[in-house]
Amino acid sequence: MPTYLVRVWLPDRPGALGQVASRIGAVRGDVVGIEILERGAGRAVDELVVALPGDGLLDLLVAEISQVDGVDVEDVRTLGSDRHDPGLTALATATRLMESDDDTTVLKVLCEHTVADFECDWAVALRLSPAELLIQVGEAPSAPWVAAFVLGSRHLDTGADGDAGPHDVAWADLPRAGLGLAVGRKGRPFRWRERRQLAALAHIADLRLP
Repeated sequence: MPTYLVRVWLPDRPGALGQVASRIGAVRGDVVGIEILERGAGRAVDELVVALPGDGLLDLLVAEISQVDGVDVEDVRTLGSDRHDPGLTALATATRLMESDDDTTVLKVLCEHTVADFECDWAVALRLSPAELLIQVGEAPSAPWVAAFVLGSRHLDTGADGDAGPHDVAWADLPRAGLGLAVGRKGRPFRWRERRQLAALAHIADLRLP
């Protein structure tokens, strides 16, 4: 049974999610997981794990969901048999961080697992001033660019740490160690919940560093 992760924008009003679920049921789909990624300005961004009874129904599923007034489909991805569960993967990464026994391993685990957990293209851990790259996974921008981005985003961030900046880059501080973490991915914006999860993992890593 093919399973998909469907990210949707919908009006933040009673019954909107029920209407989407009804449309999914119309194509004999089954909603087996829901995660609210972001809410604000009268809209919500949800990720739905949807199982379909067979191949060839995905286009029809997207068309049905899009028929709901005020609903837009942002992204659809196929999930494998080891389907991605954000809560479980974050707990697994936190466990690995707590088990790490030296500075390099902590930062390596942090970068490698955030790339996997958040399906990023790259991740870097670095000293911010002066810019010094410590760990890099994937093809990332230069250390001076990342450092300037994080330091500049701090001044723009009027809410929780890491919420400012472009949609395709997320960052978090490791203040005790004087380090920063930044990750990037193309095609799928980072949402509030993901940025909070990233900040929580960075905080755990920070506690493991001297």
